[in-house]
Amino acid sequence: MRADYDALSKSIAALTEGEEDVVALMATVVCELHHADDRFDWTGFYRVVGPELLKIGPYQGGHGCLVIPFSRGVCGAAARLGETQIVDNVDAFPGHIACASSTRSEIVLPVRDRSGALLAVLDIDSDQPAAFTVEDAEALRSILDQVFRK
Repeated sequence: MRADYDALSKSIAALTEGEEDVVALMATVVCELHHADDRFDWTGFYRVVGPELLKIGPYQGGHGCLVIPFSRGVCGAAARLGETQIVDNVDAFPGHIACASSTRSEIVLPVRDRSGALLAVLDIDSDQPAAFTVEDAEALRSILDQVFRK
C-alpha cells in the first residue's frame, strides 16, 4: 500500500486543526504517515534541542537513536544543510548512523516553523532499497508546511 498523499493531507489537516503544541502535532503527523504506507518501516521526528544537536521526538516503529549531532548521519545532513535527503542505499551514505539494521533507504526532511527556524527533521526509514522518490519528498514537504508553517 502506497500513501494517498491527498487524502493524508486532508486527514492530517482535520486532525491538527487549531492545535499549537509542536509535540502533539509531531505525534499526530507521525502516526498518520507511518500507517499510510507499507514502505515506512520507521517514521519519526528528531527535534532541534541545542546548537547543532537533534534529540528523538515522537516516532512509530522500533527504537530510534536518542541523540544525533548535525555532523552525523542522514538526519544530521538534512539539519545541517537545510535540504531534503533521499538516500537509496544507506550503506553507501558516508557517516550513516545505523539505528536499525533493517534500514535500507531513507528520506529526511527539515521541518521549519512559520518564521523559517528549524524545529526538527522528519525521518522515514524503509527496509526496501530505493524506496523514496522526489514525488514523496514534495508531498511530504507540503504536509509539513501545512502543519508547522501555518
